[in-house]
Amino acid sequence: MRPFSYERAGDAAQAAARAAEVEGAKFIAGGTNLLDLMKLEIETPVHLIDVNGLGLDEISATDDGGLRIGALVSNTDLAAHETVRRDYGVLSRALVAGASGQLRNKATTAGNLLQRTRCPYFYDTAQPCNKREPGSGCGALSEGAFSRQLGVIGTSDSCIATHPSDMAVAMRALDVTVETITPVGMTRQIPLADFHKLPGDTPEQENALMPGEIITAVTLPAPVGGTHAYHKVRDRSSYAFALVSVALIRQPDGTGRVALGGVAPKPWRSDEADAELPNGARAVMARLLDGARPTEENAFKITLAERTLAAMLAEE
Repeated sequence: MRPFSYERAGDAAQAAARAAEVEGAKFIAGGTNLLDLMKLEIETPVHLIDVNGLGLDEISATDDGGLRIGALVSNTDLAAHETVRRDYGVLSRALVAGASGQLRNKATTAGNLLQRTRCPYFYDTAQPCNKREPGSGCGALSEGAFSRQLGVIGTSDSCIATHPSDMAVAMRALDVTVETITPVGMTRQIPLADFHKLPGDTPEQENALMPGEIITAVTLPAPVGGTHAYHKVRDRSSYAFALVSVALIRQPDGTGRVALGGVAPKPWRSDEADAELPNGARAVMARLLDGARPTEENAFKITLAERTLAAMLAEE
């Protein structure tokens, strides 16, 4: 791990201003992803800004009947919250499916959204990776590469990495909004649909945040009702990232919402696919995965996603 300096921020606006002022600065909260990347010298911040004392760890009701979740609320506390369990069951289920109990105790809401890919070529500094080192190439697309766990849609010739979050998939199904403060003290509200970026030719640009901008909260809209389910298919039953995950919210009339994880650089959902839900899993996936570009190793994910959704629909 390379040397770095450290400070504790007094408030969110101050933290954002300092992050923009100090080139190479990073925010640290739970550190469950950042510290691992620092040890591997994938992330090499020269300065860490500790945001744990900013008071962003509350969950409160909004005026329109939704919930405002502070950026520092732990995954454990969010999953166990009475209102989340009752009205946003897909979110509670997704959180419990992620990582281990110890990690959920430290991992935060904002950190979960910002966690970086688990692509093996991103983690191996001896391999080329455009996300880690722009312009170096994509090791996952080289001849004989291992791509079983990687993306099948939303990818590009520069990067086929997937976003690893379970929480974000459920939040995409719920249409959440990300609240931020910029370095000049302005607030922004970014729909989660627009928060994560597709790789294109710039896979190192993973989200819509400006330099120094800090997440302060995530807002859940008023409950939509229906039956909530989250199913995660993985290589082992615990502490593994999704090959495919499905967040499903289904209304009594058969309509609803479907979001996928494990298949793309961001949680994957479309209104056109949602409209096909009354017609069954095959119709949904034909829309949702239209334009998929799988590798020979991960083409099975398309069939797996359809069968996972079909099984979920059959259980209801």
